[in-house]
Order: sequence, then structure tokens, then C-alpha cells
Amino acid sequence: MRVKTGPYRHQRHKKVLQLAKGYRMSRHRLHRSASDAILHAGEYAFAGRKNRKRDFRRLWITRINAALSEFNFPYSRFIAGLKKAKIELDRKILADLAVSDPQVFKAILEKVK
Repeated sequence: MRVKTGPYRHQRHKKVLQLAKGYRMSRHRLHRSASDAILHAGEYAFAGRKNRKRDFRRLWITRINAALSEFNFPYSRFIAGLKKAKIELDRKILADLAVSDPQVFKAILEKVK
């Protein structure tokens, strides 16, 4: 005797269509295209979480570099100087200081020089 998957299949399809809510055209209506769309969305979300880290690091570096350009000091020498002076501030904190508290940032730059 074979086993039919009626109720279980309906549950699975319902779950997929619930996840695809708000998608356009047949992607929110038909199980197969909704399922494909959800798989792709998951891949994009995974990649996006990695890209966000890259993007923020680029933003912080840009902000630090902009703050350093006022003092005609290259970014690479600034980072090398931080390591040499054993100042363990990450780029996120340095970028925040450069924007919100330029006096402190200038003091750090003096120590690095």
C-alpha cells in the first residue's frame, strides 16, 4: 500500500508560499517558482551579510583617510604608526572619533607621528 503525502505536502507548500509573500508575479503564487525564489533570496542574504562587513570597513577607512587628509598624513603610515605605538583601536572606533571628536583623533595622530 502506498503512502500519499496530501496534508504534509500542503503544509510544506504553505510554508514556502508564506516565505515568498510579497514576491512579484508567479513567485508568490506558484510553489515551484516560489521555492526557487526563496533559495536565491537565501543565497543573496548570506552573501549580503558578508558584504556588509566589507562595506563598513571601506566606509571606516574612507572616513579615517578624509580626517587624515587635513593633516597631509597618509593612511598607510597612520595604521603602521598605530601598530608601532601599540595603540589598539580598530577602524570603527577611529572613524567614529574622526567624525564625532576631532580633538581626540588629533591627539592620537600626534602620538602616531
